[in-house]
Amino acid sequence: MMKQKLSLKGRALRYLSMREHSRVELARKLSPYAEEADEVDAVLNWLEASNFMSAERFSDSLVNRRSARFGNQRILAELQTHQLDHAEMQRVKEQLVETELERAVAVLHRKFPHSPADHEERTKQSRFLQQRGFSGKAIQAAMRAAREDDEV
Repeated sequence: MMKQKLSLKGRALRYLSMREHSRVELARKLSPYAEEADEVDAVLNWLEASNFMSAERFSDSLVNRRSARFGNQRILAELQTHQLDHAEMQRVKEQLVETELERAVAVLHRKFPHSPADHEERTKQSRFLQQRGFSGKAIQAAMRAAREDDEV
């Protein structure tokens, strides 16, 4: 029994059924299977017109997946690689700013449940949040937030 070859639309819909994709990402995945570059653009335009693919849904999905672990800078940098328009980036940025402090506290307390004992440990915890893409303001506030051992 021979496996039937998927059309470009079928392949695109299969990718989108697994998770949301940006236009750039989907074009990159579909281009090896297209005979002409115009075919990929036509499929992508059809997907957007049919509302199977949306930049807003993609950015919300990515933010939802990444926000529990990463800060604004890291999430926005990843979104920029997908070449979203400026208005969408601003919308996401405003949404992320509102929750950055509570996300920083949650990430820090999950990794380090106890307060730093000395300056070296404090630096280690600050660097951890910085590598995750949190802003300096959020890092400072998260470091001051009470922990489990502080409440005793």
